[in-house]
Amino acid sequence: MILGVCEWLSSRTNFTTKNFRILFVLLVLLGGFGIGAYLILWLVKVLSKD
Repeated sequence: MILGVCEWLSSRTNFTTKNFRILFVLLVLLGGFGIGAYLILWLVKVLSKD
């Protein structure tokens, strides 16, 4: 995706980037929850400075 959230999450967990991308796409298609979750995780990523 655009802001690097999936790659950041995959570096912190045992899941691959591909799995996170599929998850976010499914969440967007199933009611739009993926957009909000993606933006919140982006804020966490930016503010964590890791």
